[in-house]
Amino acid sequence: MTEISTDFSRFAPASTATDTGSAGREGGVLAQQDFLALLTAQLKNQDPLKPMDNGQFLAQMAQFSTVEGIGEMNDTLKAVGEGFWANRVSAAANLLGHSVLVPGGLARPDAEGAVHGAIDLPEGAKSVTVSYLDPMTDTVLHTERYGAQTAGQMTFSWTEVPESLVSARGQVRLSVQAETLDGTQIIPTSVYGKVTSAQGGPTSDGITLEIEDYGTIDSIEVTAFR
Repeated sequence: MTEISTDFSRFAPASTATDTGSAGREGGVLAQQDFLALLTAQLKNQDPLKPMDNGQFLAQMAQFSTVEGIGEMNDTLKAVGEGFWANRVSAAANLLGHSVLVPGGLARPDAEGAVHGAIDLPEGAKSVTVSYLDPMTDTVLHTERYGAQTAGQMTFSWTEVPESLVSARGQVRLSVQAETLDGTQIIPTSVYGKVTSAQGGPTSDGITLEIEDYGTIDSIEVTAFR
């Protein structure tokens, strides 16, 4: 059986190329009407003694349908991507003025005059002590003591911050100690930092948030906010 080439250009009459060149192609892409015109030309110019059999005809039709389906799927995925991007922009905009949880030990009072943070305990603790210090002098401003805690995330708050510190939105430094079976451990802290801006664009990888005192983070890294 003679193999039928899928290169239709040698069968297409000059008028067909002219007619379909402006209406059927966008940026050099073969449209459906181009395919049908070229397929018709191929059928007219095939060897009468060795005509294309039904299997070859259906294979070419199936091939074109697959390519067309992939194009439609790409358009659908592009639309989904644009919708996803719009949702991320909206979510990032809603975070402006709010606070997100970031690793660090420096915090400021929020609009309600409170300081909030969290720790991840690698193991259970008999007690946990959270100290709030002046970042310049290390003077202890406030201490909170908590009872036995299980392993995992533990949140904490200082809700009665002095008015002078609240009005100035002054910084405090956090220090957390946990009494475990292995002795006293210093536990790294995370605090809620204020989102001051959000930036990004359709050509960037994501939305970047500017966090007061901490610089920029990718919005996808945000695990908690207030």
